Amino acid sequence: MASTIPLDTLKASTVHSPKMKSVKALAESAILSSVPSIYSFTHNPHDEPIIPDDAEDSVPIIDVSLLVSGTPEERSQVVHQLNKACSDWGCFMVINHGVPESLTKAMIESFQEFFNLPEEVKQEFHGNHVMDPIRCGTGFNPSMDKVNLWRDYLKCFTYPEFHSPNKPAGFSEIALEFSKKIREIVTVLLKAISKSLGLEESYIDKATNIESGLQILAANYYPACPEPDRAIGIPSHTDHGLLTLLADNGISGLQILHKEKWINVNLLPNALFVHIADHLEILSNGKCKSIEHRALVNDKATRMSLALPHGPSLDTVIRPAPELVDNESHRPAYVEMTYREFLELQQTGRLRSKFG
Repeated sequence: MASTIPLDTLKASTVHSPKMKSVKALAESAILSSVPSIYSFTHNPHDEPIIPDDAEDSVPIIDVSLLVSGTPEERSQVVHQLNKACSDWGCFMVINHGVPESLTKAMIESFQEFFNLPEEVKQEFHGNHVMDPIRCGTGFNPSMDKVNLWRDYLKCFTYPEFHSPNKPAGFSEIALEFSKKIREIVTVLLKAISKSLGLEESYIDKATNIESGLQILAANYYPACPEPDRAIGIPSHTDHGLLTLLADNGISGLQILHKEKWINVNLLPNALFVHIADHLEILSNGKCKSIEHRALVNDKATRMSLALPHGPSLDTVIRPAPELVDNESHRPAYVEMTYREFLELQQTGRLRSKFG
């Protein structure tokens, strides 16, 4: 299998100061001609990606409009497609999802304006803990990263309570509208995935207390890098939560691990990319696969991605659905813990595995 470095194994040898310069500021420095040693990342030469050349090696595409307003036959067909996408791929693209392309572009532009703010202004929103409702920074965990990532980020908790920086002007209004639209898609998808597993349509909603579930709105900013083969945007990892929805600015860099090969993902115009995440894998007792993915950087253009993880309510214990557990052939395969405990263990580097 391709070699990967999970985020929770990036152990501390360097503790970053909160005053650390953003990667954007570093990349725009006139004297920068190579990657500083603290950003040096060793890529596995066997991890070169493949380019899909036929439909069987292409990321599945789900038409959300058919789940909302299609005929019973069309809805049934899409539910079947979702079942196959979740089990075989752990990801899919969604089209006809109801989010205006103009809104997605406005959200990307607003995040660009945030990253363009002076360093001292962005420092007002610096955070260290995974439960900080607004935080910006550079790495996955500022106190524990061994490898500095070639990216800046801003993360905001947007549900069940909405949090947003008060700068730049207009950011909060766009973020609120965008987050609501994305959550509407997630609601539709989780009901369909629940049906695809042979469960009641509302099972996932009830089991995860999704009405109080966590939504995070995040942007990852990957500046052009002078030596992209010596740096990493985000190393191989899976996401916490149930589903993560992703959009980008049209610059490629996302890769997924499928059948032990890395595949480049290029989004269709106005499509959204959906990752199956750890807690949906746990709830389905492994029938849905949490997808390993990573973000690479390039030397030509800045890439920006919007990622919106959606998880259970923080104090809900997530366990495999009893209907999907068979003590003979499909025993419970995962550790039971609350979503909050999972996030905090991940943040401190003490989460070794989601498996029992």
